[in-house]
Amino acid sequence: MYKNIFNSENTENENNKSESNDKIQSVKELGNTALIDPNKRIQVLSIIGQIEGHSVLPPQTKATKYEHIIPQLIDIEQNDEVKGLLIVLNTVGGDVEAGLGISEMIRSMSKPTVSIVIGGGHSIGVPLATSAKFSFITPSATMIVHPVRMNGFVIGVSQTFEYFKKMQERVNEFIVRTSNIKMETLEQFMLQTDELLNDVGTMLIGKQAVDCGLIDQVGGINEALNKLNQFIKE
Repeated sequence: MYKNIFNSENTENENNKSESNDKIQSVKELGNTALIDPNKRIQVLSIIGQIEGHSVLPPQTKATKYEHIIPQLIDIEQNDEVKGLLIVLNTVGGDVEAGLGISEMIRSMSKPTVSIVIGGGHSIGVPLATSAKFSFITPSATMIVHPVRMNGFVIGVSQTFEYFKKMQERVNEFIVRTSNIKMETLEQFMLQTDELLNDVGTMLIGKQAVDCGLIDQVGGINEALNKLNQFIKE
């Protein structure tokens, strides 16, 4: 009898240890702190590195996988204990479809959302930044606005041009819909040829992103959390 009780306690301890290791691994690999404290009043979603979509990136590339982000957003939306979401961005961009899909999910959430660009919000990172109900950028952070581009094999036919054109229209429409920038200004930034080395587009630093209406306010983590708490109280 005592042996059975002892074995039962050992099994339970091993299960608890295994569950704890799984949670630690999740935080390490995904940055998913919601597993450690799922009922925290404010949840933090970090989007860093390159946005990985349908193609798997090399293992040495720092990446945010969209199949990891989507379940987290759904869990946060349906958890009554979570009152707000802070999105922390430092991304070079990546898969357009995946980034735009995540952006639409964030925008459709019923709970207050605030984003903050802390290093860079480049390429598809722009709609990710504007997807929140209110956006911040730190003074030294940068945002690069440029047209949709593609590496690798491209079929040189008119249908390819139309495909890229429609994709660009989707991205532009989302940015204009979720920020205060005008379509004419956005297109002008995208087509500038003297801003970036060997590329078309514009780099906006800190306050420049606010002055053009792309981001709502310059600030840091303190300002972002204060704004999110304000939304929660309202």
